[in-house]
Amino acid sequence: MSALERNAGSGSLPAGSLSFQTFIISKNRRKGKKIMSKKVIAAAVAAAVGGMGAMGSAQANGVMYKDGDKYLKIGGRIQMQYYQVDPDNGDSADKLFFRRLRPFIEGSLYPHWKGKFQFDLGKASGGNEVSLKDAYFQYKGFQAFNIAFGNKGFPFSREYVTSSKYQQFVERTFVGDASYGTPEWNFGIHLDGKSGNLTWAAAFVQADLDPDNGKLDFDTPVNKDPDFNQGWMVGGRVDYHPFGILKFSQGDFEGVQKATIGVSAYTWRNDDDVENVVKTSTLTIDTDDPACPAACPVTETVTTSPSTEDVDSVTAFEISGAYRNKGLSIDAQYNQIQSELKASGVTDGLYKDSETTLDQWMIKGGYMIIPRTLELVGGYQSQDADNYAEPWTRVSLGANWYIQKHHIKYQLTYRQNSDAQGVKGNDVNELFVQAQFVF
Repeated sequence: MSALERNAGSGSLPAGSLSFQTFIISKNRRKGKKIMSKKVIAAAVAAAVGGMGAMGSAQANGVMYKDGDKYLKIGGRIQMQYYQVDPDNGDSADKLFFRRLRPFIEGSLYPHWKGKFQFDLGKASGGNEVSLKDAYFQYKGFQAFNIAFGNKGFPFSREYVTSSKYQQFVERTFVGDASYGTPEWNFGIHLDGKSGNLTWAAAFVQADLDPDNGKLDFDTPVNKDPDFNQGWMVGGRVDYHPFGILKFSQGDFEGVQKATIGVSAYTWRNDDDVENVVKTSTLTIDTDDPACPAACPVTETVTTSPSTEDVDSVTAFEISGAYRNKGLSIDAQYNQIQSELKASGVTDGLYKDSETTLDQWMIKGGYMIIPRTLELVGGYQSQDADNYAEPWTRVSLGANWYIQKHHIKYQLTYRQNSDAQGVKGNDVNELFVQAQFVF
């Protein structure tokens, strides 16, 4: 088994990262992929742009074509990454690949309304597969709040809500890792609003969970496999910003004092629509068979269990904070995530006697040694579970070179894992180098 295979599920790359036949970081299953022709997508975009009579203008994210209340915005991100893994107890391996190749289209024909969809083309292999991310329409005409319907990011974990393109490390820490209890995009009703220095968001959604005793991996019903546990999730967050709104973005480019403290929570329950049942079969040996032993007839019962157990419930809580001032950037977060399996007496992976509590925390910081251009970063993170022999800890160091803030940047992150997956002595070193272009 290669080093890459041994580290599958280790959090080296979050769930949903690019899959390659020779780079087995994510599941061997081709999870969450919808088939769509790239030519059809390109033709639709070209037709839409050609139909707009107004001039285009560059925006912070995307290019806008606007005519009164009608507009069309097109943009995306390209992340090319080099990844190397070097376990103490195995051989090193590396790979160069597209971490994300993600265009989006947003637009409207009516005042106060907008629609957006975003998809990831980086997972294409063979059949031009496309993984759907954002896919929603939103009404922004209320003074107190906005409401959206469809597939949208769930408002839990400041680390997750901060987009991958605005991160200081190449990969998110435990507290924002989709493999360990942080929901990503989910399908339902989404609300958000602000009042003075207070911002909030809430959601009621259908969320699927990929059963895996070693992970807590949520996914949207839009991208699912037949064995995914289905359920309903409700949750929300509140953030207070004493010095003015601090956006969900890491690093300090402005040099102005900003701070925030936030709390969030969610609860998910299995609706029992999908059950990975235990199968039992009985085999009886024919007594007329001359090869039959003297003890015939013989009846053998074979029980086949699923490789992973169905999850019954998940409940989570987060407290987080961030500070920016004069080139200094600090983020800290703590999550507690509790989960129970439907079957009793299971001790495997994260679970001990069918229950687990994930305690996750991180602190990370950076300083612009050349303002708005060169930043040194470092951080520490930890995750513990009921069935871990030792807490899984990581120390990260790195540097970011900003050409156009986060829109064009080069990143280097070195990450040292101790007791990975909670196994004492399972130490792994990782190196991430990434070039990003956002338009």
